[in-house]
This record gives sequence, C-alpha cells and structure tokens, in this order.
Amino acid sequence: MNEHESAPPIPDAPPLVVSVRLRPGGPAYDFDPGSLTLARDDRVLVETERGPALGTVTAPPLRRGGGRRLRRVLQRADPRDLSFEDDQLQRQHDLRRTVLQIFRERELSIKLVKVERPADGDRVLVFYASEERYEHRDLARDLSSALGMRVEMRQIGARDEAKVAGGIGVCGRELCCSSWLREFQAVSVKMVKAQGLALNFSKLAGQCGRLKCCMRYEYQTYLELRRDLPAVGTRIESVKGNGEVVGQSLLKQSVRVRRDEDGELFDVTLDELVERRQDG
Repeated sequence: MNEHESAPPIPDAPPLVVSVRLRPGGPAYDFDPGSLTLARDDRVLVETERGPALGTVTAPPLRRGGGRRLRRVLQRADPRDLSFEDDQLQRQHDLRRTVLQIFRERELSIKLVKVERPADGDRVLVFYASEERYEHRDLARDLSSALGMRVEMRQIGARDEAKVAGGIGVCGRELCCSSWLREFQAVSVKMVKAQGLALNFSKLAGQCGRLKCCMRYEYQTYLELRRDLPAVGTRIESVKGNGEVVGQSLLKQSVRVRRDEDGELFDVTLDELVERRQDG
C-alpha cells in the first residue's frame, strides 16, 4: 500500500436497540438503551412524546440497523415508579367499577371490555364490544359527568376484544394477539383443510370465537409438503404395486394406495414411486 494511501474506514457497528412494551397486550416499540445492560422482563422508564412512561423489556438489546433516531430508555424503574404504577392500576380498577355500574343501570346490550386511563391522565378510554353499531354519545356524556373527566368510547371487534382482555391459549402460552402479534391477518377454512385437520369448530376457535391465528403459521409449509405428493384419485406405479391414491400423509411424505390386483391398502413413500399418471 502506498504510504500516501489510507486504509478504508471500518464501518460503524449498528446501534443497540431494545424492544419495550408500554402496556400489557400492546405492541413493543424500539428504544435506545444507552449504556444500560437490560434483560427480558426488566421494568424501565422510557421517553415518550407524552413524557416518561413505564414499560417492560420484551427481549435483550440487539444491534440492528435502520438509521432512525430512537427515543431513549431513561433508567431502570425504581420502587417509586412501581408504586406509582400500582396507584394507577388501582385508579383504573375503580374507574372500571364505576363504568360497569353505569352499564348495568342502563341495562345496555353491549359488553364492557376494558377501561384505560392513559399516562396523560386527562381522559378515560372505554373499550366495549357489540354485535351492532352503537350510538354512544349520550353514554359518553353520562360517564364523563360521573368520572369527572373526558371519556372516549371505542367499539372493538371479537379479535380485538381477545387482544385487549388477554388470556392463555390451549397451548398453555399467552395469547399471540395479546403478547406479540401486531396485526391480524385473515384465517380461512381453506388453511384448515390444507393441514388435514378435522373441521371441529370448538377445537379450531380461539378465545375470540374466530379461527385461531396459529392456523396461518404452518399453512405455507403444508402447501409445500403437498406439492410433491400425488393427489387423491391419482393412479400411480410403485415398487409395491400399482393402484389409486386414496389418502395422503403430509408429514410422512407418503400416500395410501389401493392396489389394483387385490384392493389391498398400502403406504408408499415418494422414494418408492416409479411413475404417477392422471386417471383417464
């Protein structure tokens, strides 16, 4: 290297980013942890557009690119922060009890899901579920009068209701929608059939009463597994004999065949196929 030439600059390492959830069931946001050494489930005080807010670390800091300026993690939560949070939760509990009492007095055909008081403290959010569109203007006015602050009514659907309420799924883990899933995507009966599952709605429905979101997770994998298997009704030749495909085992990558000679059923793997041909 020429003495006048300089070595190429070493690129800077990507900045540390930590994900923090500000409320149970809410999305996780990226923050700059600074020099703090943080671990999953640590309680921290973070910078938000409405001032400092308590949050929970969802994963240890990672180095990720992006170039955007992130708000900072101010500090680890101390006993005073946690005590303030307990007071806020108690206030929200009292607010919910008052709202629920008014719902009952009015004999409303809507379901109270959650009452939330944001960090700014100047309003109350009332989440409710209803099968039909509900005109809540008068109700919001009565609630505002009873609570002494502005009330915002928000009608939510069945999936959002499960997300806000939270819970444990049949898998034994916290609901995907209330723990990490940020956006709902359509789940169809076609996805259930592609995975060879029986159409037993009582087992396929989640807490929201809709098809479980996890029906999507392996759908593409099952489509790929099915791609190389002869379809039901296809006639095949194999080392075990020739016949018609009457069933598939996607995970085993084999098909069940009824032999032409004697009608006996037997299983054939892809490696045992000699030739496949469409009937007719």
